[in-house]
Amino acid sequence: MHAFRPLLRKSLFNLFAAALAVGTLVLPRAVNAEALLLIEADSGKVLQAENATIPWYPASVTKIMTAYVTLKAVKDGKITLDTLVTVSPMAASQSPSKMGFRPGTQLTIDNALKMMMVKSANDMAVVLAEGVGGSIDGFSAMMNDTAKRLGMTQTSYVNPNGLPADGQITSARDLGILARSFLRDLPEYEYFVHIPAIRFGKRITPNFNKLIGRYPGADGFKTGFICASGYNLVASATRNGRRLIAVVLGANSGTARAVKAAQLLERGFSQDNLSWLRPSLGTVENLVPVDASPPNLREEMCGGHRKRPASDDDDALIATNGGTSGSASATGGEAQVTFFTAGLQPPLMKASELMASAPAAAEPVLVYTGPTRTGAALVAAVAADSDQQNPPKARGKKARLAKKPDAGSEAKGNAKTTDAKTTDAKTAAAKPTATRPDATAKGDAKADAKTAAKPAATRHAAAKPDAAAKPSEKPAGGDQAAKPAKPKAATKPAPKPAPNNS
Repeated sequence: MHAFRPLLRKSLFNLFAAALAVGTLVLPRAVNAEALLLIEADSGKVLQAENATIPWYPASVTKIMTAYVTLKAVKDGKITLDTLVTVSPMAASQSPSKMGFRPGTQLTIDNALKMMMVKSANDMAVVLAEGVGGSIDGFSAMMNDTAKRLGMTQTSYVNPNGLPADGQITSARDLGILARSFLRDLPEYEYFVHIPAIRFGKRITPNFNKLIGRYPGADGFKTGFICASGYNLVASATRNGRRLIAVVLGANSGTARAVKAAQLLERGFSQDNLSWLRPSLGTVENLVPVDASPPNLREEMCGGHRKRPASDDDDALIATNGGTSGSASATGGEAQVTFFTAGLQPPLMKASELMASAPAAAEPVLVYTGPTRTGAALVAAVAADSDQQNPPKARGKKARLAKKPDAGSEAKGNAKTTDAKTTDAKTAAAKPTATRPDATAKGDAKADAKTAAKPAATRHAAAKPDAAAKPSEKPAGGDQAAKPAKPKAATKPAPKPAPNNS
């Protein structure tokens, strides 16, 4: 049989060339569609590559390098995981996704890393950059030096979180090199790339990497999204002692990138017996870079034809054929990859079905502010963080401000907020003496100022309900305070959230 292999391989190559000549083979999609890469973690051998050396905007997969540089400093003894870092005004000003801590808040390198890698917190990336490199520019220089040392010839960094910037560029090739380097150089800190969820106070945040807890053997890495890049994912999985790394850049939803990565990994794990039939693609370091500008997918990802994604945690459904809406499947369609027989029930599942299923139960990792704590001190720290998340109920304006939705849920809660404003206005008009008119609901700053200036009149009106009949004792704010909210103010749409990178 071995004697016939060279002849068989030559025949297959001839058939491939003939099919290519008559156009019967499906060629990779256009450069601006997506980039795919599958490699072996140990050897760097390339198992599949499509547009893998096209420059790309990395988005939050940038944070793999941020974690690498930070943990390399820990390993070299320059800092420790217990070192305290401080939230600066610059860090606090970063766009979501973020933790949202106030300037001056301190926390450990360990907790900042966990928040950054699981929640994809942009503020925590800046906190680490300033704590390790002194400034964003100083840390970016460290990132670029590291990229050069690792052989990431297509990569440049200008910030530690991947928020939109023209100079923030990488490629699937370089991300494969980085993921391999992380596993090779920092094995003792590998757990940072596969934490299933974190719990801060009472809030639990699952990992945006949908393969964690769903795909058998999934054990890393990081997601990313900005409008210009599309949905990106670097993912790793281990099966029977063999570890593979998949890179997907430019998918059009969070679910689609996870499905494509699962398909790549599954094909890699199932092709051992036929690997000799395929031409060698060499190692990831030997892939030839393409000199081009990165594609800008802003119109496709965030144009007027579709709702602008609010965060990296996107649950958009994909077409049943395994591809995303309006595009072909990245790996030839799910019909060719119905898989996952590693102890799952039912024994055969499509990738899209697996990604839509609930993840395996896992205890979230506790994160908290302040120095490293254990025992009773840790319990107290978690309780303190919980209290800050849920302060005692306040009256009037403060209570309504406390209920304001965060950036991730702003679009969803907008309609409810509008209805609540209208209801508050009607209530104030119908019962002017029972409660103080709400200046926040009407957006009337003058009314609020008048109310503050006449506390005695307000208390008197509230204490004597029959005072409503006396014209001399109108509620604070006068007739304007009792009028319903203006339609224009009640229906004014909330501003779109800033571009998220997570």
